Amino acid sequence: MRKSKFSPQQIAKVLKEFDQGKSVEELSREYGMSVSTFYKWRRQYAGMDGRDLKRLKELEEENRKLKQMYASLALDHELAKEII
Repeated sequence: MRKSKFSPQQIAKVLKEFDQGKSVEELSREYGMSVSTFYKWRRQYAGMDGRDLKRLKELEEENRKLKQMYASLALDHELAKEII
């Protein structure tokens, strides 16, 4: 999975600047992102500040690791069942 080049604090800053009246085109030019990226962020992170975004990213990463661990254990379990 590709890692975003924007930190949660930067995403919150961009969204806050939009709320203060900057246009999407100005923000995309200033930060080097696409307009569709901005609208995706706006849909996902509306109303969150930097701390909330950071915590959300940490939880998503932890969830990804747990899913990977579960998949690995499930494969080991299937292998053990076939051996027995």
